[in-house]
Amino acid sequence: MSFFPGKDPEPGDALSCDAIETLIVPRTADIGEFQVRRALPSSRRRLVGPFIFFDRMGPAILRAGQALDVKPHPHIGLATVTYLFDGRIRHRDSLGTEMVIAPGDLNLMTAGRGIVHSERTPEEMRGGPLSVSGLQTWLALPDGGEEVDPTFSNTLRKDLPVIEAEGVSGRVIIGRLHGLRAPVRTATETLYADIRLEPGARFQIPADAEERAIYVLDGTVGITGDEFPSDRLLVFRPGDEIVVGTGTGAHFMLFGGAALGSRRYIWWNFVSSSKERIEQAKEEWRTGRFDIVPGDEEEFVPLPEQ
Repeated sequence: MSFFPGKDPEPGDALSCDAIETLIVPRTADIGEFQVRRALPSSRRRLVGPFIFFDRMGPAILRAGQALDVKPHPHIGLATVTYLFDGRIRHRDSLGTEMVIAPGDLNLMTAGRGIVHSERTPEEMRGGPLSVSGLQTWLALPDGGEEVDPTFSNTLRKDLPVIEAEGVSGRVIIGRLHGLRAPVRTATETLYADIRLEPGARFQIPADAEERAIYVLDGTVGITGDEFPSDRLLVFRPGDEIVVGTGTGAHFMLFGGAALGSRRYIWWNFVSSSKERIEQAKEEWRTGRFDIVPGDEEEFVPLPEQ
């Protein structure tokens, strides 16, 4: 899913907190009746671990008669990670997968050499008001793994490890955190967790992962004297243990992993270490050489004219 041709997010103000390497204020665009905020890629930070794209959609209420309809579109060289807080999306892809994504489930679609998918409000949910809230992120695939065969996997909310501590709750979505490991396989070392803090609670982010960041979804977080409101992406310095606190309560995503170690180019829905490979993918989509999506063959997103 690429909701809008977003411009680069904006850098934040100078910080007194040395633990924070980069502060990013996402760019916002209106897509129909809801907003999408794009935090990655940015002019100051292209990746955090393998994460090369970070979109926050909603939260919003779609009125009766409105729906999410992302027509079939292609991807190469990446894995999409879809995680919802509210609402449902029907995923169809060129592998023949059809899956309704529910809140708290983890959907991982590895594009590899090429895949096409669509994301729409389920037909049975249309006609009444609809809640929409969630995240879509992309993981860049490693050298030697960019052209793997495409795959799709779904992990149910009940199968993701639960984080429970005093004033802290959440789930480990991908990777390992505080002795918990999610049953999700990725091509490189990856960390992704959904964390909620009650007022006055604190959460320690270990220094295990090479690169780490948080995206503040709701509330305000405090880190060594600085406070940050919602819709801020904070990238931490490597090697530091970080303690995130809150006076009012907060909800944030923790993400990162091993640095990719080589450059990636991103154009529209394509990611690659090779500009030539992106040009090839553009031509393949333009000339109809990608596979179709069974059950959603009538429409498609045309190649952008840019």
